[in-house]
Amino acid sequence: MALIEQPGATGGAHDGEAALDAYSRVVTTVAARLTPHVAAVQVSARDLTGHLHQGAGSAVVFTRDGFLLTNAHVVGGARAGTAEFPDGSAMAVDVVGVDPLSDLAVLRARGDGPPPAPMGEADRLRVGQLVVAVGNPLGLTGSVTAGVVSGLGRSLPSASGRAGRVIEDVIQTDAALNPGNSGGALTDAGGEVVGINTTVAGVGLGLAVPINATTRRIIDELMTAGSVRRAYLGLVTTPAPLPGPLVERTGQRSGLRVVQVVARSPAGDAIGRPLPITVYRNGATVDVIVDASGVDGGVLTSPVP
Repeated sequence: MALIEQPGATGGAHDGEAALDAYSRVVTTVAARLTPHVAAVQVSARDLTGHLHQGAGSAVVFTRDGFLLTNAHVVGGARAGTAEFPDGSAMAVDVVGVDPLSDLAVLRARGDGPPPAPMGEADRLRVGQLVVAVGNPLGLTGSVTAGVVSGLGRSLPSASGRAGRVIEDVIQTDAALNPGNSGGALTDAGGEVVGINTTVAGVGLGLAVPINATTRRIIDELMTAGSVRRAYLGLVTTPAPLPGPLVERTGQRSGLRVVQVVARSPAGDAIGRPLPITVYRNGATVDVIVDASGVDGGVLTSPVP
């Protein structure tokens, strides 16, 4: 008896295998392209009492003359350390600049290292897009995980002494991140670095500092001056759509939702209390006036009941 094959049954299986193979090819290609440019970093420094503090993480080569990008919390107060690459080569590195308020730091190798990793643009990312994390979690050099962009436009509070700031446009991903991934690369499917992995906020919830125009300016200042001078307001915000009446009145479709006021920041000192409300540009009953691209003058009006 001849068996009648169900239409599309075989094709569906092959399509699934083809999709899986395509996914695997992307991840393996990115891994092969990026892994040689990501180092395992170890640093140490003594505090004022003489106690030795050690730190470890990852760093990404981003210039031809040996500059590496990592997280400020990886470096801490260290002035030097070592970088080891997946091919087994190791070299001393000096800390060129640290900016705790963006959680970025720049190192420079004392020898010839690998060529720079290709740098991308985080502003072109879309939610659901494939990303690959390359780093050294738990000391396991050259580890690779993959996931998707789970969210964009996140805000991450940061602090340095009495100063506080909000890192804007943070990338949220479900690519598995662990201790040691900090300072490693988050790349798109083309193998371009679009973020620097910075923290694990929960299971399946990793965050990365974006590579965009703002962080490029910070990196340039760290390379040339060793630190960053900035003005800031101190509001943790997230993009939010405006209601219809406000769209008609303001001509804008989105604003910023204030989810936290950073303590001891200019906004915190001015407001003096939590602000769990949505604020809009040109709104009549708001505390802070905000437009779609940022804070518009930091105008304060009468409190909302």
